[in-house]
Amino acid sequence: MGWRWVEAVLPLGIIAGMLCIAGNVQYVIHTKAHGRPKHIGNDMWDVAMERRDKNLLSPSSSSS
Repeated sequence: MGWRWVEAVLPLGIIAGMLCIAGNVQYVIHTKAHGRPKHIGNDMWDVAMERRDKNLLSPSSSSS
């Protein structure tokens, strides 16, 4: 009777472990594909600012 809780905890631990593995796999794949971690909450403003920063930092846009 005292070990009955182990029967419930073991499957929950397996499920939690699989969720952690799935999240880490997504993180690694995205980081390898894009070279940086995923930006959470990336909206249209952030996309516009990234595009602006890329244009400002590119060597072809400099006038000198």
